Parts: sequence; C-alpha cells; structure tokens
Amino acid sequence: MKKQFIKIVIVVAVFNLFSCTEDFEAINTNSTGQSEITLPDLFKGIYSNIVIAKPEWQYQLQQNLNADLWSGYMATPTDFAGGSNNSTYNLIDGWNDFAWAPTYKNVIAFTDAIERKTKNVQNDFYALSLLLKVQAMHKVTDTFGPAAYSQYGTGVLPVSYDSQEEIYNAMFTDLETAITHLTNKIQSGEPSNLAEVDKTVYAGDMTKWVKFGNSLRLRLAMRITKINPVLAKTEAEKSLTHSIGVITENNEILSLNTPHPVGVISEGWKDIRMSADMESILVGYSDPRLSKYFKESVQFPSQYKGVRTGINIISKSDHQDFSGLSDEIVSKITFMTAAEVYFLRAEGALRGWNMGGISQLLYEEGVKKSFEQHAATNATAYLADNSSVPTNYVDAAPGYAVNNTNAVSTITIEWNDIDTNEQKLERIITQKWIACFPDGQEAWSEHRRTGYPKLFPVIKNTSGGIIDSNLGVRRINFPISEVNANAAGVASGVSKLNGPDNGATRLWWDTTGSNF
Repeated sequence: MKKQFIKIVIVVAVFNLFSCTEDFEAINTNSTGQSEITLPDLFKGIYSNIVIAKPEWQYQLQQNLNADLWSGYMATPTDFAGGSNNSTYNLIDGWNDFAWAPTYKNVIAFTDAIERKTKNVQNDFYALSLLLKVQAMHKVTDTFGPAAYSQYGTGVLPVSYDSQEEIYNAMFTDLETAITHLTNKIQSGEPSNLAEVDKTVYAGDMTKWVKFGNSLRLRLAMRITKINPVLAKTEAEKSLTHSIGVITENNEILSLNTPHPVGVISEGWKDIRMSADMESILVGYSDPRLSKYFKESVQFPSQYKGVRTGINIISKSDHQDFSGLSDEIVSKITFMTAAEVYFLRAEGALRGWNMGGISQLLYEEGVKKSFEQHAATNATAYLADNSSVPTNYVDAAPGYAVNNTNAVSTITIEWNDIDTNEQKLERIITQKWIACFPDGQEAWSEHRRTGYPKLFPVIKNTSGGIIDSNLGVRRINFPISEVNANAAGVASGVSKLNGPDNGATRLWWDTTGSNF
C-alpha cells in the first residue's frame, strides 16, 4: 500500500461512501423519469461489490484488514496507524465503513432497483437478485449484527434496523422465494433468459443457481445451531431434501473469474502474509494444499513462514518477505465451494440431521473435494493420518522470539468414531477452515460460532481493555458514516444488541457454552 494511504483514507472513504449513492441515482433516472441503467449493468454492479475487486485498497478495508485477519487466515507485517489498528483490536472507523457501505450503496441499492423492475414481471431476474442479496447481506449482519433489511428501500427516514434474528428469518424467506421460483421454472421446462445477466458465473444455468441457494440456506442454518437448533435443523433439511439439492461437485462452485484483490495486497504491496495459524496447521499436517495456497518465503527459501497477528511490529521489512499468497489462490473470487457444503453436511449429520449420509463419509468427501479443487494429491493418505498435529510456532524474524508459542490444538486428521462430538466438530471445522481459504469472512464467522479452529491469541491488544485477547473481536461497531446519516436507525440497532456498540459484544447467534 502507498505510504500516503493512511493519511488520505478518511477523506477518500467519505467521498466514496456518499458518491456511490449519488451516482446510482443519477444513472438510474434521466430527466424524463425513464430508467437508463440496464439489468446487466445492475447485476454487474452487484457481482463486483459483494467482494470489491477494484480498486484493491477498498477490498483491503472491506474485508482484508478485519475478517481475513481475525479468521486466522492472514496477517499483516505492516505497522498501520502507528501499530494500533484492527490487528491489535483498536477498530478504526475509517477502515470499517467499507465493510458496510459498499453492500448498501452498490449491492442492496441495485437489488432493490432490480426488484422494482422485475418482481411479478420478470421473476427469474428477481429470484437471482434475492440470492445475491442474501449472499451480500449475511456478510454484513455477521459483521455488525442488527442492520437495515426489511425497511431498506422504503424511502422513509430514519431507516430502522432489524435485529439479527429478524434478518435471518427474512433471509430464509427470501431464499425460499428464489429457490421455489427457479425450481418451478425448471420443472415447467420453460426457457430462461438469465444468461443475459449471468454470463460469467453459471451462464444462466438455473439448476446450479438452485443448488447454490440451497447451499447458502444450509450455511445460514448451521450458523444458528446454538441459538435456534429447531429452526436450524428445519432449514438445513429443506436444502438436503429438495428435489435439486445442494452443490456436490467442483464444477458447481460459485466463483467469479476475476483476480482476487488480495493478490495485489500480498504481492504488490506486501501488506498481507500467511498467518502463524496457517503455518502451524498446514505445516503440522504436512498438508499438500500448503503450496497451492502460499508461496515459499523469500527470506527463508524452501520454507513457508507465517506472521502472528497482534504483535509489536518494529519494521515492515522484518516480515514482509515471509510467505505471500500463491498465484493460483488469487486467480479468482470464490463464494461457495463443494468442499464447504460437504463439511456443513458432516456437521449436520453429527447433530443427527438428515444430511444424506453419515458424518465420517461426508467429512472425508469434503477433504477430497478440496484436494480435487486445488489439484492436490494423496487425499487418501492424508485422511489416514492419525498422528500429525498442528506444530509450535516460531517467529523466524530476528528479534521477535517473544512471538513464539506452543500449538493450541492437538486435533488430528483421521476420523475417529470414539472421539467426543466436540472433538469431531473441531476436526470438521478445522478442515472446513482450510478448505474455505481465502474467504476470511466465512472463516471468522465459523470461528466465532464454534471456537474452531483454535487460534493464537494476540500479544499486543490496543483496545483499551474492551476486547478480550483470547476471545478476539466478535463484531464491528456501526460505522461513523451511518451514524452521521441515519443516527436514529443506528440507535434502533444498538437497542437490539446484547451489549454496547463495540467489538466485544457477541452477535445473536454467537452464544457461549458447548456446541452440543
């Protein structure tokens, strides 16, 4: 990242946050009141803002300097903001606006426009917009908690927030609407013109979109297992008993053939490196995916070296030549993989749900699909390994021995039926964590929900005692831009939190206690 970035970020952020909505209104209506922007343009805007590919610094603030760090996937060697920043639990408002604003100003605004154009007229497009809306909004609510969902687009100010429970219920309803319509359309044999707005994802294949919708519903159902296990089971089994079902093959993965912006952040700016957690787990397991995800360290040739999050950084040059991300892993942006879906099913089966198979076989298929996705070899031997465990972490940079620590997990790879359910869940989530890389948002959410995989705590905590070093960040506080524009709405959201508006307050589904 350019050195002047930190100095200008707040000014640029404010400009972008407000100009996006103004631009949308300008291009959406001309002087005669007739719409000018096309449906393909609207969908293109949605695809490109769920994960912001360009400019890369906006993705850096949208996800990389929050969820990608707190998930244990990546770490930064850069001493941002004088060493007191998101990585050390001092949440910077000028950064965290970008985890909120692009979704509303460039995704939800566009899905709202599509609904007005197509609902009850061109329902194929409306159904697709609902799937993308839920994909975008579950990231927002899983980051902040309460948010504007049911009241968005009414034109009434202030915009009141729904509780996270209300948002989840609404998302399940929206998914059911979309899945039902597309399924009925498939069964009717009528052709669809979805390819007009879906040229690069599934090329208008409604069956694949239904499988994605069911898989997304399964993901959201699993998120609420501890807070509402009855609803979780109901929604999860809807997806597995559906006539079309869920994603099962790697050719059904939902991804964009757009280079992932973290590639530039890693290799262009050297602002992001492999994490210490990734080094501990992948090296400890002798995982064949290690070389598929990361590059060998320039500083330590033939070795993979990770950086610990939340440390005292003396100089960026001390760790910037540790392992960066591989060219393969940043070649596209992926939203949902077949491997993730198998791991979701494995957990569901562990809970006694009808997931179309037993937990062990679904777990093993998840590992195999991940190996297949990344062209890694020897999955069978890997799954038979009952001795390898995460390794201790040693910070190889001179002068940083204070960061050295023992491994925090002893979970092995091979399935063991005599293990407790908690041990089996740790095994499932640890492998899902590996397979979902580099989607730090999903990994962070699942870590908060389950406590797995076990991650190294930060050493340097600049939250002023607000955030526990061992528990980590649980959410992001509502952004200042939203406080300024919709203060009463933010107040309605704060009233629906189970605590103060800060990074230590747990979300609705993020409860304490056992996973079973």
